[in-house]
Amino acid sequence: MNNLELKKHANDVRKGIVTAVHSAKAGHPGGSLSAADMFTFLYFEEMNIDPANPRKEDRDRFVLSKGHTAPGLYSALANRGYFPVEDLTTLRKLGSYLQGHPCVHIPGVDMSSGSLGQGISAAVGMALGAKLDNRDFRVYTMLGDGELEEGQVWEASMLAGHRKLDNLCVIVDNNNLQIDGPIDQVCSPYPIDKKFEAFNFHVINIDAHDLDQIRAAFKEARETKGMPTCIVMHSLKGKGVSFMENSVDWHGKAPNDEEYAVAMADLDRIAAELEKEEQA
Repeated sequence: MNNLELKKHANDVRKGIVTAVHSAKAGHPGGSLSAADMFTFLYFEEMNIDPANPRKEDRDRFVLSKGHTAPGLYSALANRGYFPVEDLTTLRKLGSYLQGHPCVHIPGVDMSSGSLGQGISAAVGMALGAKLDNRDFRVYTMLGDGELEEGQVWEASMLAGHRKLDNLCVIVDNNNLQIDGPIDQVCSPYPIDKKFEAFNFHVINIDAHDLDQIRAAFKEARETKGMPTCIVMHSLKGKGVSFMENSVDWHGKAPNDEEYAVAMADLDRIAAELEKEEQA
């Protein structure tokens, strides 16, 4: 898939995020938006998956370790065809299958998550299981940078490096903001790359919103043997929505009706620009 198509899908994913959180009147838009390009690339290009057969045995696995950004995952899954996009408006509502954190009963979700630090542990277990069973699927997991403050992250990473799990790709959404403020002020995990290298990971630093860099990083990860890979993606929290960008206020808050209109207008402008680019 070419970059223009991916950008259009990513913009649709962002629209789904904003719409879902607005409808729910709760949720986490900032970190969902910062990861939208990565969600899009994973589900539209990188992973071996089949929306028509979500549980096929040889599929690649994805674990959203920062489970509070479920709106981003749900929007990517819906736009990829796992369930209707219209269902995003039922986020967090009574009786909906789309609750505030991912659960395995949702088509396309491989692991229930939300307790920070636990997702990477599950992903390491999946990757180790694949090695023990001589299966060739790959396992991907995404963490928040604030999540790196959890000790369990490093216990899992130690095992992954020790067992040389080259079928594991850890992605860190490094937008530098967590619920209480900038991560370097709350409890700095920097330097993130050097820490993962110390746990025997191959580390790649990229711009989270540059599709060429994302594509090259995954190619490098697939070609790396004898050690797991960590992709540190430097992102902009709230990417695509003007008043949410780089604002900690939008870590876990829903837009009201007026803010929703502004957000959708921002994303509609991006859509129009992409249409012009396609016609040029």
